[in-house]
Amino acid sequence: MLLEGGLRRRLMPSSRWRTAAAILLVLVMTSCGEGEDAQGGPANEAGSPVDRPSTTADLTVVSPKSGEVIRGSVIPLRISLQGGKVVSKASTDLRPDEGHVHVQLDGELVSMAYGLRQDIPDVRPGSHMIRVEFVASDHAPFEPRLFTEVAVEVKP
Repeated sequence: MLLEGGLRRRLMPSSRWRTAAAILLVLVMTSCGEGEDAQGGPANEAGSPVDRPSTTADLTVVSPKSGEVIRGSVIPLRISLQGGKVVSKASTDLRPDEGHVHVQLDGELVSMAYGLRQDIPDVRPGSHMIRVEFVASDHAPFEPRLFTEVAVEVKP
């Protein structure tokens, strides 16, 4: 990135990853011919809300527990999904018991996971909110949404 005075600033790898993930998410959503309605939910090309499936699954963050203090810059995340199955393939053939796991840290998408165990790296010290959501195999949310949140404190 070119800054004032001709200086260059390199984007950090995490910024590149976030940008790539955001672009990928937009491409996935728009390739299905859908957008968002006025409430931010999926919509068809005419802007009308799209009927979303509901899920029969139950989602829990096993660890960390809400209020837990994490030492270091990596948060080990362990999730329990009962009555549902994480699938690795995106599909528009939606089933209420199949989907993916989206992980947000402080409201920012950090992972579109195909598993129930992962580490969240490069977390700065301070208070953080982790949100885990089980989404349909097209990466859009079930209706009602199935998510859980935990608050953690990261210390060096």
